[in-house]
Amino acid sequence: MAKLVLMHRADSIYEDVPDVRYDFPKTYLKAAREAVGDWAIYYEPVKAGPRGYFAVARIQEIIPKPGVQDRFIALIEPGSYLRFDVEVPRLLQGRPLEAALRHADGTPKSGGAQQLAMRRLPDEDFARIVNIGLPQNLERIEAARYNPDAYEVAEDAAIFERPVIERLTNRPYRDVAFRRKVREAYGYRCAISGLQLRNGGGRPEVQAAHIRPVAHKGSDSVSNGLALSGTLHWMFDRGLISVAEDQTILVSRNKVPGEVVDRLIMPDLKLCLPQDKREWPHPENLRWHRENVFGQFIAAEPMPWG
Repeated sequence: MAKLVLMHRADSIYEDVPDVRYDFPKTYLKAAREAVGDWAIYYEPVKAGPRGYFAVARIQEIIPKPGVQDRFIALIEPGSYLRFDVEVPRLLQGRPLEAALRHADGTPKSGGAQQLAMRRLPDEDFARIVNIGLPQNLERIEAARYNPDAYEVAEDAAIFERPVIERLTNRPYRDVAFRRKVREAYGYRCAISGLQLRNGGGRPEVQAAHIRPVAHKGSDSVSNGLALSGTLHWMFDRGLISVAEDQTILVSRNKVPGEVVDRLIMPDLKLCLPQDKREWPHPENLRWHRENVFGQFIAAEPMPWG
């Protein structure tokens, strides 16, 4: 097995969906096959935007692209994709993070390897990039974000040095990373009510909901998330509300009283979306929710509105 860097740009001619598939030409087939079962880091080239290294995922399988000669698809293992909490710059103190992209004195090389859409990545470089993008102590950072006292109490406790791969597969850690990126993308505003509420300590009263649950092969991509208030998160997970293809909010009217709709949902029934279109809910995720969750609620527990 071998780890990779995958170059990705939103305006590419290749049909990439970062948390689902990576489309590439035959030139890179050997390297891609070597990476099956291992991890890859996504990289945005200079001409495409400022993000640098921005996400990580595990390659599950390589298949020919249907109907296209000499093109292949790297299928991403469901649930493995994760955005970095901090986008990692291409250069750190003027030195490339990848050994293959720098001279012996640390200065950047020009041309060659840095132009490759897919390139092998040594374990040491992989760990270094992930450790910058997804800090070891991310859970502590989030816990202390709106409660500095929580950090002070834990200050004397040593940070648990969790290996990189263990961290990438740890559900509590991934939940924190997902929550931070989804809430940030929506400006800490509920996508359905439009409200941006904070408690007395400044903590946002908005949660991060998976559109397609991880248990049903959903990803931790922001495009599989919605920022929702607690009540609306409960309603969404139980299929009382959903989102149409045109981003109109759907309501199970025979189960949700009109006064609840009037109080909790935007009057125009339109979703509040992130500024960055790359972070909008993916149509396939919304379709899955409509077909598998919406309208299927069975009243086995009390409604949150009494």
